[in-house]
Amino acid sequence: MRIGLLLLFATLASAQPKPVIGLGGIVHETNTFNPKKTTLADFSTGIGGADGTLRGQDLITNSIKANNTTAGFIHGANQYGLTLYPTLVAGPQTLGTVLDSAFETLTKELIDRLRQAPKLDGILLFLHGTMVTESYPHADAEVVRRVRQAFGSDIPIVVVHDFHANISEEIVKLTTVLLGYKECPHLDARDAGVHAARIMADIVSGKVKPVQVLVKPPMLLNILFHNTYAAPLKPITDASKLLEKSPKILAATVAGGYQYADIPAMGPSVVVVTDNDPALAKREAERLGAMLWGIRDQLQLRAPNAAEAVRLAMTNGQWPVALMDAGDNIGGGSAGDSTFVLAELMKQKAEGWVVVISDPSAVQAAIRSGVGSAFDMPVGGKTDNLHGDSIRVKGRVKGIHDGRFVETAVRHGGGRYWDMGVSVVIEVEGSTPDMPNLLLLTPKRIIPFSLNQLISVGIYPERMKILVAKGTIAPRAAYEGVAAKIIEVDSGGVTAVNPARFDYKHIRPNLFGVK
Repeated sequence: MRIGLLLLFATLASAQPKPVIGLGGIVHETNTFNPKKTTLADFSTGIGGADGTLRGQDLITNSIKANNTTAGFIHGANQYGLTLYPTLVAGPQTLGTVLDSAFETLTKELIDRLRQAPKLDGILLFLHGTMVTESYPHADAEVVRRVRQAFGSDIPIVVVHDFHANISEEIVKLTTVLLGYKECPHLDARDAGVHAARIMADIVSGKVKPVQVLVKPPMLLNILFHNTYAAPLKPITDASKLLEKSPKILAATVAGGYQYADIPAMGPSVVVVTDNDPALAKREAERLGAMLWGIRDQLQLRAPNAAEAVRLAMTNGQWPVALMDAGDNIGGGSAGDSTFVLAELMKQKAEGWVVVISDPSAVQAAIRSGVGSAFDMPVGGKTDNLHGDSIRVKGRVKGIHDGRFVETAVRHGGGRYWDMGVSVVIEVEGSTPDMPNLLLLTPKRIIPFSLNQLISVGIYPERMKILVAKGTIAPRAAYEGVAAKIIEVDSGGVTAVNPARFDYKHIRPNLFGVK
């Protein structure tokens, strides 16, 4: 009889339904210095055709093979016995301030889709952590506030942020658990999603009762020093990882912040989450915060300008040299058509270089001319007056390509499928068969997170002398494998690394590193 009851209970237990967890997100990194406002349509296209807005089952189908946060949610749910109810993930997108109309539409759809789910046991959200709208300087917190309002104070909400999040006290209070990427370049985006799913499983099963504490040192941690694989940030990153080996620490996040959002929450943050131990959370968050504050004297800007960077690349002796065009960091919200570095390459008569420029009109002109035809027209500098003047480029149309490529390796952010739009390669005047100067023109802004962007159009990076990537730290995951040297360039633009180039009006006063 006893054995029969045990078998019955075991059968009933195995038949218990899995917890149902809503999955969604609105992912935007807002550069408030970029004059181009972000529309609803911008979310649909993503950055360079990557992801865009995915809904329902498409969210699962299109993400499961990726290495991004959504893929982490999916694999974590499978691993820890959760049933996901996918709603929408809009973005990722990086541009200027989000229009209120776009924000209202997406937030309403997210909540409406969550309401259509069976009874939810919890909600997993992917929010970048830097979204700014016309009305909300910390729009990610407003998303969580509205979700919380719709589903009550008891439902667990676990949020994953990007490493560059500007974290506010408000969102820490609104979430059950807030955790973020630890690495920059972001090679752990998928891991963060799995981590969030594991914590959610422990919450809904009653195994843990999270409490979390936020610490924000009064500083700007310049993006030039966001490389978590090198000093001075690596020891702090390692310390956060070590903390999570303790069974009492559920998550320990050190976020570098995002200096291109002029809001009160701008700057680095530490969030430590413990299992019902607020004193431990406070102590460890303050310790990591003190470590951040302790590196401030190491944060000295010494990046060369465009002219000096090109000269250094030309005389390096070992190639290729990768120039990070930091002022036109597409992943940070820039235009992708800056000409400062291109102008210096041409002026100094460099050889064996490749530059990518987003210029839809130049692309169309080259397509109309056809492969092998002459090319002679102004390129770049057409989006605004912040990224240099248009430069007359002469050469020939070397190739026309559909612009699609796949990145199977783990790269910054974990994106897999990319679409530049129909793109053209221009062989610039003065090229030789052995040392061509190549200009890849794309209709879309393409974040340079994958060397397949070049390889897919017949450009072999290892054969070039100078590679120009419109980014700062993120492209390293791709370019370090081929570059003999990487030089970060203090070029102009809405993502310039020097804070003195910007007029901050809303950040906290007297932040170290601003001026």
